[in-house]
Amino acid sequence: MKKIVYIANLRLPTEKAYGIQIAKTCEAMAGLYCSVTLLCPFRISKIKGDFFSYYGIKRNFVFKKVFVFDFYLPGFLNKIAFGVKNLCSAFVLVLHALIEGADIFYTRDELIVYVLSFFKKNIVFESHRFSNKRKIFYSRFKKKNLKIVAISQGLKDDFINFGIKDSNLLIARDGVDLNMFDIQLTKEEARKRHGLPLDKKIVIYSGHLFEWKGADVLLEAAKTYNLQPTTYNLLFIFVGGTDYDVRKFKQKADSLNNVLVLGHRPYDQTPSLLKAADVLVLPNSSREEISSRYTSPLKLFEYMASGRPIVASSLPSITEILNYENAVLVKPDDAHSLMEGVIKLLDDSLLGVELAKKGLEDVQNYTWQNRAVLVLNFLS
Repeated sequence: MKKIVYIANLRLPTEKAYGIQIAKTCEAMAGLYCSVTLLCPFRISKIKGDFFSYYGIKRNFVFKKVFVFDFYLPGFLNKIAFGVKNLCSAFVLVLHALIEGADIFYTRDELIVYVLSFFKKNIVFESHRFSNKRKIFYSRFKKKNLKIVAISQGLKDDFINFGIKDSNLLIARDGVDLNMFDIQLTKEEARKRHGLPLDKKIVIYSGHLFEWKGADVLLEAAKTYNLQPTTYNLLFIFVGGTDYDVRKFKQKADSLNNVLVLGHRPYDQTPSLLKAADVLVLPNSSREEISSRYTSPLKLFEYMASGRPIVASSLPSITEILNYENAVLVKPDDAHSLMEGVIKLLDDSLLGVELAKKGLEDVQNYTWQNRAVLVLNFLS
């Protein structure tokens, strides 16, 4: 039985998508007869729930919070505080990982890999972005011949261009828990469960409200639609975001009666919320490489698993999974094009059914368990 120590220099649990990805990865690896321990630093958090309950996962691995002093400073000084805490917790986590011992040390943190590489060789780096500012780390990875799991083709391409051997690189895109999203719930039942109107066409965006994720473009589309003669009684719903981002976003949407900003919701509500939609939107921006080439959005796979039609930006990171047979693809950063895609699905319900059916069929390959098998085979 392989012993895996996953080192996450991040706040857990969290309302952000990385928490789901880490929790599901550990659960899936533990389900393949691996002994898994997840280490993370202590962080002050508004989320008080149990880690396993919060993500609705099996208690088949060990979750340990390592004490590191946590503090916050006012204003711009908090960026300094964040950097200091991140550096301190990285060294403390490495020390605990070395004491723990493992056949595989697994992390998505470059600094953790860099420090660990002076003591161990059996380290795996899971990459979620590429940055020229981090080349000091990548040079060390190349020198030590370390394995890298990349979540997209764009990431793999950049690491190869940097000089990492192809044999040390694996593309393992993100996934979804199909059982969680396989719920027998009609659109009407889902709306009643969440107190949503039955007499409107509902467009849902699920995820964080960062600019590169394109939520502002969908909001602009809602504004434009609100100002013109309308065919459909549309409601645009935004689910997710940190408290700070939600407050800012609500201010932008304050004057719109066709927008509902729900903010963060417990993860176990996601399947039924997506079922309430007529159209699901993935409006990623082309302006940043993390969006256009690097990301593997969890919501993409969740959208597909929900059995609802999708409108998405036509970007390399997105078209690794979506195509014209399972989604309506539109020009990124273009509210008019995005709105045209939504209306196309509302005008042609049969097309929506066909695309959603193909999306549900295609997503069967993208489970967390399949991903874990792929990664562990690569490491064996």
